[in-house]
Amino acid sequence: MRSQHWIGAALLASCCQPEPTPGPVVTTGAPTAAAASEATPRPPAPDFESHVAALRPRLPSAAFAIVVEPPFVVIGDGGERDVRRWAERTVRWAVRLLRQDFFPDDPDRILDIWLFANRGSYEKHVRELFGQAPTTPFGWYSAHHGALIMNISTGGGTLVHEIVHPYVAANVSDCPSWLNEGLGSLFEQCDEHDGHIHGLVNWRLDGLQQAIADGTIPPLSELVATTSDEFYGPRSGLHYAMARYLLLWLQEQGRLRTFWADMAGTRAADPTGAAALRRALAVDDVDRWQPDWQRWVMTLRHE
Repeated sequence: MRSQHWIGAALLASCCQPEPTPGPVVTTGAPTAAAASEATPRPPAPDFESHVAALRPRLPSAAFAIVVEPPFVVIGDGGERDVRRWAERTVRWAVRLLRQDFFPDDPDRILDIWLFANRGSYEKHVRELFGQAPTTPFGWYSAHHGALIMNISTGGGTLVHEIVHPYVAANVSDCPSWLNEGLGSLFEQCDEHDGHIHGLVNWRLDGLQQAIADGTIPPLSELVATTSDEFYGPRSGLHYAMARYLLLWLQEQGRLRTFWADMAGTRAADPTGAAALRRALAVDDVDRWQPDWQRWVMTLRHE
């Protein structure tokens, strides 16, 4: 069954750069939990109490509330009830499902999620708190500041998108941009389907279908080979759309989680993820397969 979990309305491209949600298998002979604990000391638990205490003096006004939602601390000026609702219904939901399917490891530090209640608050407080003007009207993830910074009045789509990025960094530190942003974009509009996070068709489809119709879409092999500078370059909007709908195809075929695990485990030999992608598609040449994918893309519709 599918239970709709609305994440947001149509958003412009948002990315992790400052521009612009089965038990373990135990094999015979595996060490006991106690032995494993002795062999590999656990890192200290994050100190949320101290983190919040250090954060309070930075709050711009008494209008800001703080809610701890590990591994994040959620801060917002929409009222405590609103901040708690975002923390529990969106952040907790997304983290639970993303960890289940893609990310065994949490970020190695506490990260702040700043939820500014409207455009005015967002623009004013980004300047005051982070010393820069926002370059996207929606939000972004700043690894430098250890923060996800959101104009939450635009909806939660960017929030779920950006939650993906610190989890990618914690689990696949050298993930190529096409895949990092493809996964984030996939879940900027999503629901829960049979207990799993499930990307939906969204506004990025329009530009992709136009490029297919115009014959201006580049080869998939070119997308997968892009450097970060190339991915975020002049054709970034199309790159985002291609990456998103390539992963959506894998999701709809039941291959996305297998592909992600394969890619994460073979990064040294396959830095772009191209070989893992070919295995997931069961093809020798992604460009020869691309017309089939494009025909599928052209059948998609969104409201």
